[in-house]
Amino acid sequence: MKLSKSEEQLMNYLWKFNTSTMKNLVNAYPEPRPAITTIATLLKRMQDKKYVGYKQIGRSREYFPVVKKEDYFSNHVNDLIKKFFNNSASQFASFFTKKTDLSKEELEKLKILIDNEIKKK
Repeated sequence: MKLSKSEEQLMNYLWKFNTSTMKNLVNAYPEPRPAITTIATLLKRMQDKKYVGYKQIGRSREYFPVVKKEDYFSNHVNDLIKKFFNNSASQFASFFTKKTDLSKEELEKLKILIDNEIKKK
């Protein structure tokens, strides 16, 4: 299940803090901040989707991400490759390298990363 844009924004704060109270999450937003009830609703939906968990500490809850940011991003990239590039990583890489403004240095770094992965396999 995917997260909505507002859920992703909140999830980014949770990934940043690793654990957080409701008050700290609300305060992380720029002005005008969302209402506490809005954040509570988002957290409940994210718990239902199995992205967020919490620990009860007295009368408060400490929220934490259940899904790692790397795993979430990886799933999105894999979905993108499946939907738009015929499940072909090479088509995606071709598009990515040709249609983005990567410098020669950035392309060289990518080449090194790919060469290192090839050596590992």
